[in-house]
Amino acid sequence: MTQSILAASSVNVGMSAPPASGWDIHCHTVFSDGTCTPRELADLAVRSGLHGVAIADHDTCVGWPFMMFEAERVGLPVLLGTEITSDMDGVSVHMLAFQYDPHDLVMESLFRRTRQARLDRARAMVRALSRDYPITWNLVVAQAHEGDATTIGRPHIADALVAAGVCTDRSEAFSGILSSSSPYYIPTPSPYAPDVVAAVHAAGGVSVIAHAGDRSRGSSLLSDEYFGVLVDAGLDGVEVWHRGNQADQRERLLGLARRWSLLVTGGSDWHGAGKPNLLGENLTGDETVAAIMERGVPFKELRIQPRALSPNR
Repeated sequence: MTQSILAASSVNVGMSAPPASGWDIHCHTVFSDGTCTPRELADLAVRSGLHGVAIADHDTCVGWPFMMFEAERVGLPVLLGTEITSDMDGVSVHMLAFQYDPHDLVMESLFRRTRQARLDRARAMVRALSRDYPITWNLVVAQAHEGDATTIGRPHIADALVAAGVCTDRSEAFSGILSSSSPYYIPTPSPYAPDVVAAVHAAGGVSVIAHAGDRSRGSSLLSDEYFGVLVDAGLDGVEVWHRGNQADQRERLLGLARRWSLLVTGGSDWHGAGKPNLLGENLTGDETVAAIMERGVPFKELRIQPRALSPNR
């Protein structure tokens, strides 16, 4: 969809500081590397007084119907999203994609390839780790709460290391054995970032680059020039309000948002007990969420039937 006049006004919402109230639009559940179900997310969001949340599991939209069911149960507004891992000339780029057509053939193919690449990469890392630590692939799979519906990745390997008594928690695993400088680390094979933005755009969705100023995620940050390439591909927004973006990077990202009239968003990157990040610690304002909804595919056109998880979940 083309960017509307609303984009220019929405970009100024919460520019100088994160909103004091609003939505948390960067949340992960058991359908990727979060530890909580959509039901638990919905209940916690209501108790926290959030205006709404967005599910954004990695490289999948399989949790959408469950999130819709739980949101309707508690009367919580939601956005439906996915965090897509991509690459731009060696720089890892995480893209939040909202309100796209989940039945779009290009998006389905993208997720199928990416999930398989993640699985192959995880297996290879576990093979290497098993030579030195008491870890098996079956132990990793046991950490995937929703079986084949879960996008398995490095966090599940971390959980397996915790279960094996090698590490005390995910944070220890990620700072040591599973860090990007570890000999066991294998980069995630990822699609080209501009292609991801274009695919989301073609599927009627909204793309927002996540935590682009977080230096802890790699040796290189995305350059201003590359931001411009993503804007040309159809990028809609940038996640400024995120705990990983330090003050200087927040100012830089705000400048880029002004330059290209990008939406400014915030999110906690909540993973339940999987990360110390607290639900609602960084928010997106109501007007910005309204702009995302205006640009994306309306709920009534998504063709999703809300459904509940089994009672024992």
